[in-house]
Amino acid sequence: MSDSFDLGEPPQPAKPDAYRVLARKYRPQTFAQLIGQDAMVQTLGNAIKRDRLAHAFLMTGVRGVGKTSTARLIAKALNCIGPDGQGGPTIDPCGVCEPCRAIAEGRHIDVIEMDAASHTGVDDVREIIEASRYAAVSARFKIYIVDEVHMLSKNAFNALLKTLEEPPAHVKFLFATTEVNKVPITVLSRCQRFDLRRISAEMLAAHFAHVCEAEGVTAEPEALALIARAAEGSARDGLSILDQAIAHADLDGGGVSAEAVRQMLGLSDRGAVRDLLGLMLRGEAADALALLRRQYDYGVDPQSVLRALLETVHGITLVKVGTPPDAAQPLEEREARGEWAAALGFPMLHRLWQLLLKGHDEVARAALPIEAAEMALLRVVHASTLPDPGELARQLTQSPGQGAGAVSASAPAPAQVAAPVAVAAPPPAEPQMPESFEALVERLDADGELLLVARLRQGARLVRYQPPEIVFSGSRPMAADTLTDLAAVLKTMTKSAWRITLDDVPGQPTLNEAQQVRDEAIKAATWDSPMVRAAREAFPETELVEWPGKRSMM
Repeated sequence: MSDSFDLGEPPQPAKPDAYRVLARKYRPQTFAQLIGQDAMVQTLGNAIKRDRLAHAFLMTGVRGVGKTSTARLIAKALNCIGPDGQGGPTIDPCGVCEPCRAIAEGRHIDVIEMDAASHTGVDDVREIIEASRYAAVSARFKIYIVDEVHMLSKNAFNALLKTLEEPPAHVKFLFATTEVNKVPITVLSRCQRFDLRRISAEMLAAHFAHVCEAEGVTAEPEALALIARAAEGSARDGLSILDQAIAHADLDGGGVSAEAVRQMLGLSDRGAVRDLLGLMLRGEAADALALLRRQYDYGVDPQSVLRALLETVHGITLVKVGTPPDAAQPLEEREARGEWAAALGFPMLHRLWQLLLKGHDEVARAALPIEAAEMALLRVVHASTLPDPGELARQLTQSPGQGAGAVSASAPAPAQVAAPVAVAAPPPAEPQMPESFEALVERLDADGELLLVARLRQGARLVRYQPPEIVFSGSRPMAADTLTDLAAVLKTMTKSAWRITLDDVPGQPTLNEAQQVRDEAIKAATWDSPMVRAAREAFPETELVEWPGKRSMM
């Protein structure tokens, strides 16, 4: 009988680790890796060093800025014991001790995470209250992390109030929410609140570049800038888009390109946006509509086209006011914006912004988005051919029968400026009395007496002005110190003593009331002028927001 050998099962190949998306793989494990929240980290670090730890923390902010990650980092910072097991709370947890590793892996028995969206009732909160009475099993603090805490019911919040205000010394509460306005004020007043900021596009692009380097992926800086802008301040959203862009890239060594990101996100090509804006400004309606349709046929969302136009107009305006250009933008984009900034005035840029913004909102609500986008572009094209409101106002204020061309033609040539000649300074003239009360107020305004000028314009009804005497109406109460201050200022200004009194008669309208009457008359004349009437007939929704003599925008 031959001997038999049991060789057992053949060796099995090791199972590969499951893929972890970038948003989970690069979740911050230390406060140093938490980007864009320096103020909060500094506050927490000082609180830990000075042993001034609150018993409840509330983290609020938009999605993906690190609320839950911050709560876990606080749990690690409070329970870290260091590599030698002798450490205390620290803003720089070691990450190697058992509490740090267990919290990072989500298996620590004393760090309880609860999703308030699925545990909204008072019974769920009652379990927390009962368990909080018992000391921590192995950690320094028993910590409750409640995500989306605003989802708790009103009764659940009320049940939590007493424990939240006077918790046991070994318990810490960490709340996270995206809608802090839904959290009762009674809960907010018992928590130390941290508002996590949106992460800037520049910081996100730099973070994505670091992730790409760690993953061994090449990416164009413009592609990372596009992803950062699409993330809207959320690191998690940006990493999810980057994950998709890496999967979208070619397998044969191709990196993440800006063109691929635009196609993936349905963004309009920047060159096409510049061409479209140029056609609109030149009034070439047919070509502009054809280019918009071509972008639509490529799969670009019409709302995305208008958003890109808005970004371009905003960028041109920033260049015009002197803001340094973004180095991440392509050279041709910066050059085009610089040329437009030199050619377009602020009134035109503001009109473009308002028209495009209105078109963007219309497209977002329209049943036919592409048709709404076309009508919005046509409105911009036709508005670009209208005269500037300031020039139109100057034309309307000219004498009858005199056009703008006649004014410019008859305007005298600038006078030759003679070389300065040194002459003896004349002796100082005696201060002159202002000819009218309005001239007196204007002189006070020029001398910087702003508070006194405001009182006179709003409340002074003049009865008689005969320098050095002024009589105001006593029918409208005036502060006694106004008369005293005015007399003192006028004595200093005119080197003469003034007599200022009140008389119980109605008096004239105040300066502000008189100015308002004049403005309304000019507005009515402007609104009924032939040119504005023609504009109203062509554009029924026309509103008069500026006219000659108007002091501020409506």
